[in-house]
Amino acid sequence: MPPPRRPPDTDRRRADFHAHSFLTDGSTSATEMWYEAEVLEHRALALTDHLSFEDPRPLLERLRGEAAAWEGSKFRPVVGVELTKVPPARIADAARAARRAGAEIVIVHGETIAEHVPPGTNHAAIDSGLVDVLAHPGVLAPEDAELARAHSVVLEISARRGHSLTNGRVARLALEVGAELVVDSDAHSAHELVPLDQARRIALGAGVPEERLEEVLVETPSRLLRRLGGR
Repeated sequence: MPPPRRPPDTDRRRADFHAHSFLTDGSTSATEMWYEAEVLEHRALALTDHLSFEDPRPLLERLRGEAAAWEGSKFRPVVGVELTKVPPARIADAARAARRAGAEIVIVHGETIAEHVPPGTNHAAIDSGLVDVLAHPGVLAPEDAELARAHSVVLEISARRGHSLTNGRVARLALEVGAELVVDSDAHSAHELVPLDQARRIALGAGVPEERLEEVLVETPSRLLRRLGGR
């Protein structure tokens, strides 16, 4: 019997929505990050350098300038920001400013237990309606997992040390309520990028069942890329 046919727009290569360059706290240029992701046979890599209330245009213009090298390529460089330790009441304003400045993706630095993050960040990010991914949400509240499902905010299983300590809780709550999950590297250098096989092991380690791996590693990234627009 032939294998089941997959939707024609489902690309099985890896997509990673959270990484950094030396434009903020990474150690590698945007160009090198995107090149290494292409070598690792990624479909897409989002560079989401840190931002708070400063003008997002210089950062986004620099990233767009480097992303132009992949015009016409099968690999997609995604230009975005990670809103970091913004007071919860101002997250929507910061996200709106980033989108006006041309951010393709907006993620928020969630309430990881590895750092001090303003309480209420998770809820404010999800409730804003302007955020695509909530990174390393920490001790995620069940009601916020429900809200993420309702608002189509993707929750992150993190490959990064420290941030990954609560992956099990995040995965369990997301799977229980039907919220979307992705595995992101949060890479700060090219060698920290996570190939597809490693992303699969990280998802399994977080408690994602074998029968849900396709959803987390392929289907949700494909949907998110379509929502972000472009190829």
